[in-house]
Amino acid sequence: MTRIFSGIQPTGAKHLGNYIGAIRNYVATQEQGDAFFCIVDLHSITSEYDPDDLRESTLSLAALLFAAALDPDRSTVFVQSHVAAHPEAAWLLGSVTSFGELRRMTQFKEKGEQQGFVSAGLFTYPVLQAADILLYQTDLVPIGDDQRQHLELARNIAERFNSRFGETFRLPESMIPEVGGRIMDLQEPERKMSTTGGTAQGTVGVLDPPEVIRKKFKTAVTDSGTDVRYDPDAKAGISNLIEIMAIVSGQEIPEVEARFDGGGYGAFKTEVGEAVTALFDPIRLRYEELRADPVELERLLGLGADKARRASAPTLEQMYERMGFVRP
Repeated sequence: MTRIFSGIQPTGAKHLGNYIGAIRNYVATQEQGDAFFCIVDLHSITSEYDPDDLRESTLSLAALLFAAALDPDRSTVFVQSHVAAHPEAAWLLGSVTSFGELRRMTQFKEKGEQQGFVSAGLFTYPVLQAADILLYQTDLVPIGDDQRQHLELARNIAERFNSRFGETFRLPESMIPEVGGRIMDLQEPERKMSTTGGTAQGTVGVLDPPEVIRKKFKTAVTDSGTDVRYDPDAKAGISNLIEIMAIVSGQEIPEVEARFDGGGYGAFKTEVGEAVTALFDPIRLRYEELRADPVELERLLGLGADKARRASAPTLEQMYERMGFVRP
């Protein structure tokens, strides 16, 4: 059976870009194989953070994933720090990862330039990310376009380990959506939608109230034209809205163009806002139910952690044995 793995950081309120680029794909891929979805809280401490915020955001993300239709009977949803195999495997994989590879990582360069204090964790966390993936003998990794480099590093690490210590890991393949891999900010469509690097008015939260979602789409920046036409270079704002509408409605981009041909931008933006509101309403209501029942949420995460420990243990034991460690 195909093994699927992906991780998502708990920091930052989850927005439409996270939903389309990650969460929506998680729900779809849980039907395609043995799926593991990890809340990567250990990755969240590589930059300055507040411990209380980390606890809250971890539970919030867990509730959101279940509310968005991840089924604990079909998927293994768990918190990274609940499975000790992850940091153990990362330390072992560090021995087959070069300094040069980590230094070339684009996200390290970008984040390092933005911070006064650059932690060693920010430099080495791609090794932990590789461990996350490789521990589960993963075949497919649903990721956004910005994670290509990290997955390629994971493959390089796996190949180097296999060459040095014997065949141990499968080489994972990426699963990147053809449409919606990079949802842009509604106010500044040249930049990616983000709770940290984007604008407040241009970032649509999954848990935003309906009236807030509608307003954000009505005030979305487009261009001076009126034709609803997909052209990311010349019409970045309207093209972003077309992608969003195509994904939310289940239509192809040409169908969206044809449907709103001649209707003008105002009506189109209103329709996109209504479609996203209708999508997120049931998710928000289910999320609120789960947050009001911490016992149930803890039970679901406990089930996921137990499954993840059992699934990752054989690979970790192989790593220790093949690297020459004396095992108890």
